[in-house]
Amino acid sequence: MPGRYEGEPPGSTEDDDFFGGAGADDGYAEEEVTPPARRKRRGLRIAIVSLVTVALLGVGVVAGYVAFLNWKVSNNVTHAQLLPDSPIRGEDSEVTPSAPERPVSAGDAMNILVIGSDSRDTSSDRGRSDVMVLMHISDERDRVDLIHFPRDYFVQIPGSERKNKLNASYAFGGAPLLVETLQPLIGVPVDHVAVTDFESFQALTDSVGGVDVNVREASPGFEVGMTHMDGETGLRFVRERYNLSQGDISRGQRQQEFIKAVMLNVLTRETFTNPARLANVVDAATANLTVDDALKVSDMRDLGWALRNLRGDDIHFVTAPWSGIGSDDLAGSIVIPHNAQLDTLREHLQSDTMEDYSDEVSPRSGFGG
Repeated sequence: MPGRYEGEPPGSTEDDDFFGGAGADDGYAEEEVTPPARRKRRGLRIAIVSLVTVALLGVGVVAGYVAFLNWKVSNNVTHAQLLPDSPIRGEDSEVTPSAPERPVSAGDAMNILVIGSDSRDTSSDRGRSDVMVLMHISDERDRVDLIHFPRDYFVQIPGSERKNKLNASYAFGGAPLLVETLQPLIGVPVDHVAVTDFESFQALTDSVGGVDVNVREASPGFEVGMTHMDGETGLRFVRERYNLSQGDISRGQRQQEFIKAVMLNVLTRETFTNPARLANVVDAATANLTVDDALKVSDMRDLGWALRNLRGDDIHFVTAPWSGIGSDDLAGSIVIPHNAQLDTLREHLQSDTMEDYSDEVSPRSGFGG
């Protein structure tokens, strides 16, 4: 990841400074006089630095508040070896990492693997990951595609003699083996990894006062239509799969609906102009967050600045292509990948043309063939 972006905030040379250092407020004084009409047009921006300045804090207060948020993020985020940079012990044999080459056509597009698990402990009993989402950030930093890979996706795991569910790779060899398993499917290197747990998921939801989620398929306790959910309710909503028409696929779609609802609640002026609410959101989002050793806090800040023009309709959700749901003697219930459509997805990731990607082959109802 480049250390700087065009037009990024001053003070971004500090490696571990999320908000750009003690002098960061000086670089944003012009935001205080930006016409209201212009501010309104900016919509849902992720530029935390500039939006913090818009808050009714005054220039003198901003410096102290930014320092507080910087301290909060730096102390919350944990770093660990999540990328495969050394031999990995697989289920049956050792695996030598081998990442695909970054295609020239991809430019500076970035791929971040987000893992949601019951446990954030990356060094002991990991269990299996319940959420696996590839965040593809375009070269121009004007689009984000969140690609959900079902936990039961039936794949070949390096170091295993037989195919298994995708999330079994996390149980066998942690995040590094999951990355090593995923990269051949997507044809591009995974640049960074972030692991969070469901406690953080619940806390983030509560920090914005709950969210309104569009329930597209009813299940016990949830009727079709818009429903307001707090963190505990949301956790039950996204974990359900046995009462849904397409099982793990439907659960993934629920997770996408919920993620979108949370993002739309977080990325609002109400959040960024309310110091107490912003502090709660930042704390909840980072309290149980583990990232790879190469992803510095300053890189997270710089990426946020590069995405400052992102709006709600610039965020898109995709499910990894599949052809049906079956069973395997070893793995049990599985989601069968649609290999031809997976090749198409891979091509669009490699060329950074996700805006042209569409999936007309994955089943829209039932369990496919």
